[in-house]
Amino acid sequence: MKQKIQLSCQTSALAELRRFLERQLESTSLSERDRHQVTLAVEEVCANLIIHSHKCNGRDHIFLSMNDLPDRIVFEIEDQGEAFNLLQYEAPDIQRVISEKRKGGLGIILVKKIMDEIQFESHQGTNTCRLIKFFQS
Repeated sequence: MKQKIQLSCQTSALAELRRFLERQLESTSLSERDRHQVTLAVEEVCANLIIHSHKCNGRDHIFLSMNDLPDRIVFEIEDQGEAFNLLQYEAPDIQRVISEKRKGGLGIILVKKIMDEIQFESHQGTNTCRLIKFFQS
């Protein structure tokens, strides 16, 4: 079943996103650990869009749909902000991040580790990021 939510591009909307994800993921066959990790991954992508692509402009919105299929869950995150293709992201040197005591820059690494597939497309001003998590058999 497909569920949808529209979020304003403000960091305060992330609490609403978490509640939505917790409610929707509860009825899936994911373990509690996987539900927590998937929530973290989806929230990370949405937070990056809100902060970096939309500069926390509350007049902008991102749209999230969650499709619970028999063998997987597919999240589609759509927006009209500045495109950021997760697939082209080059991970920073973790040791360098640690030694420089830098904040940030590691969230996308987590998303790539948590989700089984990531797809990105941009068409006529609309960016779509698909995050896919397969159920364990």
